[in-house]
Amino acid sequence: MFSENRRRFLRQAASAGVACSASTLLGSFASAQTPSPAADMARIYLDSRRRIAPLDRNLFGSFLEHLGRAIYEGIYDPGSKLSDANGFRKDVMDEVRQLGVPIIRYPGGNFVSSYNWLDGVGPKQDRPHVLDKAWNALNTNQIGTNEFMTWCKAVGTEPLMGLNLGTGSAEDAAALVEYCNLEKGTKWSDLRRKHGVAEPYRVKRWCLGNEMDGPWQVGHMTATEYGLKAEDAARQMHAIDPSLQLIACGSSGPGMPTYLEWDREVLEQCYDYVDALSLHRYIGNTQEETGTDSAKFVAMNLSMEQQIKETLAVCDLVQGHKRSPKKLWLSFDEWNVWYRARTGDALRGHGEEAPHLLEEVYNLEDALLVGGILNTLMRNADRVKLACLAQLVNVIAPIMTNANGMLKQSIYYPYSWALQFAHGSVLNLLVESPTYEVSGMGQVPYLDAVATANAESGKTTLFILNRDLSKAHAVEVNWQDKAPGKVLMSTTITGSDLKAFNTFESPQRVAPQAFDKPATTGGRTKFEVPARSYTVIQWGT
Repeated sequence: MFSENRRRFLRQAASAGVACSASTLLGSFASAQTPSPAADMARIYLDSRRRIAPLDRNLFGSFLEHLGRAIYEGIYDPGSKLSDANGFRKDVMDEVRQLGVPIIRYPGGNFVSSYNWLDGVGPKQDRPHVLDKAWNALNTNQIGTNEFMTWCKAVGTEPLMGLNLGTGSAEDAAALVEYCNLEKGTKWSDLRRKHGVAEPYRVKRWCLGNEMDGPWQVGHMTATEYGLKAEDAARQMHAIDPSLQLIACGSSGPGMPTYLEWDREVLEQCYDYVDALSLHRYIGNTQEETGTDSAKFVAMNLSMEQQIKETLAVCDLVQGHKRSPKKLWLSFDEWNVWYRARTGDALRGHGEEAPHLLEEVYNLEDALLVGGILNTLMRNADRVKLACLAQLVNVIAPIMTNANGMLKQSIYYPYSWALQFAHGSVLNLLVESPTYEVSGMGQVPYLDAVATANAESGKTTLFILNRDLSKAHAVEVNWQDKAPGKVLMSTTITGSDLKAFNTFESPQRVAPQAFDKPATTGGRTKFEVPARSYTVIQWGT
């Protein structure tokens, strides 16, 4: 008899109007059931016509906050031999441009909730030095709105601007929109022109505050209070520029005591005025979260999948209550692995400029989970339209800098592969994989797979996480509509030591390895993914 997931695949195929006869599908499944020496072989059924959604490139965004060395000594270091005439690190600019990061959130983060944007514009010599209340660090304000916009243009990315709805008012938020987006003839647009910027930036996407549910947040308030303030800010901002896309603050994470109830109350107030709701999540391999069990840790992207599902349920509940034709999308605008540099002096700047804060060192198992998280984001591309790896440089980041250059941490590689190879539409795969038991999560598949197909280029890309920490797994890809073309690239990240990490002295301890290009015969591609690995294979026409 066919397993239930195969029956579900047939029902979904029929409802999706897949142009493939039932006998063909049944024949594929029947032959897949034929016993073979690799009895536990994982099977992936791939049909390029079965699409979840077009892939929004903003799903692979990042984040720069005025925190630690993210800005100063990260992207901006005027005293460095590696910087240009504007003080921007040329090596970092070249790397970000080459990566193709589509959107970058700025200037926070916790920082934004006590930030006065006016402190960061105008002549640099006149800008005040301000003690940042979020991280207890000194902000020189040498980088502000105009410098960040200049940097964005230089690296080819779009800004996702954060607004201070902590100490700031709705009127302050609207003033920054006017400063950025109107050409001339008003108080704030003329101030920008006075500052030497004639053309408006026309920033499209804005975050209405940051983590306002958190008692650590400057200006923390109740959900109803925040919802009303966000509504007021949204109305004023839309009066200036009706084309804006606005993101309301959702819960800071599923561990919050107000999780989901906060989201519901906020949206009851401002649903009609916003386009999206934010989610944040940081995952650690700690006693509290995973019992320091690496096998559970590399499965934690599935808990993010559940967080997405629960948050969408609340969004759609409020839509139903309001009988609104508008369906919100989600902005997962802070996500990463973070747990080592998360206590004590790692969070406190002691009044210093550019203190070394949150400088997490990432190892192989962190990279595997980041690959899994990227798979989760792609699988939810129908409703998650924007996401930001937090952060980009030095602070819980894939890229680190010192006086002589930059280092690619282990998590850099899965992130760079998503940026480089995930294009077109995300496909609705059927994946059959052996499973293992995970405490609190039940049976978890060893293999986590997602695929994208680009109709324009003819390229199909498969991303596979092997969570098995001890052995390789055989994989058979069944091409349901057509056989693929030649393999354009194949690479993997793996190793014998899950705790291995890169340093400036040894930058290649965790790095991509060659992966044999698999052959396809009779509409089936067979290969083996290594133990504890994240693998990417791309086919062309």
